[in-house]
Amino acid sequence: MSETSATYDPLDLARRLMACPSITPATGAVFDTLEAMLAPLGFAVERFVEGDAPDGPVENLLAVRANGPGPHFAFAGHLDVVPPGSGWASDPFVPHVRGDLLHGRGAVDMKGSIACFVAAVARQSALPGTISLLITGDEEGPAVHGTVALMARMAERGVVPDLCLVGEPTSVNRLGDMVKIGRRGSVNMWITVAGSQGHVAYPHLADNPIPRLIRILAAIEAITLDAGTDWFQPSNIEITDITVGNPATNVIPAQASARLSIRFNDRHSGTSLVARIRAIVEREDGATLDAKISGEPFLTPPGAFSTLISDAIDAATGIRPELSTTGGTSDARFLSRLCPVVEFGLCNATMHKLDEAVALADLAVLTTIYADILDRVLHASSTEEAAGPKRAI
Repeated sequence: MSETSATYDPLDLARRLMACPSITPATGAVFDTLEAMLAPLGFAVERFVEGDAPDGPVENLLAVRANGPGPHFAFAGHLDVVPPGSGWASDPFVPHVRGDLLHGRGAVDMKGSIACFVAAVARQSALPGTISLLITGDEEGPAVHGTVALMARMAERGVVPDLCLVGEPTSVNRLGDMVKIGRRGSVNMWITVAGSQGHVAYPHLADNPIPRLIRILAAIEAITLDAGTDWFQPSNIEITDITVGNPATNVIPAQASARLSIRFNDRHSGTSLVARIRAIVEREDGATLDAKISGEPFLTPPGAFSTLISDAIDAATGIRPELSTTGGTSDARFLSRLCPVVEFGLCNATMHKLDEAVALADLAVLTTIYADILDRVLHASSTEEAAGPKRAI
């Protein structure tokens, strides 16, 4: 181990990042801390702030280290965290080791993974090729001014990775048991049905919107979008809210509304689903639909990249990970437009919970895995390039 890598202990790096409160949207001290880690490793660090309240300001960091010819490997993640809530055993922003666990907000989601990747880069300082870190302060929020803004800045700078690893906490029961190769898309919809208020004793002088809303929701509830695919579970439509807001027992309300959330696989697009639901809604007089597409589905088909990551996990843990597309959305939904993307990180059992914690052993093993992935991508690819045609990953 070199003197440089010896100073980049993943536990120490994780504690330094976690000690910076960075509730989404994040700016400032936590980015100062990460930049101070990266600069001695030869990274050119660019930071910029985007957006205004309420969705901003958001800070983003693009760090690039080019070391001669070879592939470009990117690591993506976020420094923002969800609010800690009350009831922690200790201050959520004062990292605390109890037994074999490091407690604090961001331990697994995902300052711990970022710390492991930085420590892994320190171990692999002589590797050829290009390494970049794409770090946002807006993954846990609306994601309006985060990774999308980073991608725009990358396009301006001509920064184009060949492969991208997102360090989200994908492991379930033990480190290395699951890798994400895709995610379902997400769209939220708001249905409003306008009526005319009146006395319940004189219904002919009013227009009750509730029966029309019920008919709309019944038609939507009867939809089966699909039965799933080889890599995705079935798409699902969930009614998440119904609101009338009528405190009176003798008044026909003037309006009724409902909200839907749809998680969908790659047999659909957000636009097609909005059009399908809109057609049902607008069959009823006075009914309108608003929608927001949070992300489209993506799939990185199993192949050389996911195999390479699985091999590195297997070498360090003896586990062959399950390739999965389950769970919520992540910023990989944006990054998949650039290059093949796979997600792999720490155990997710305590993310977003009180007393979030990471096993000290997992920090050490994840660093080893990330260092092995870097070696397999950069050193092996560069060696093959010198010997002949570059392999396709």
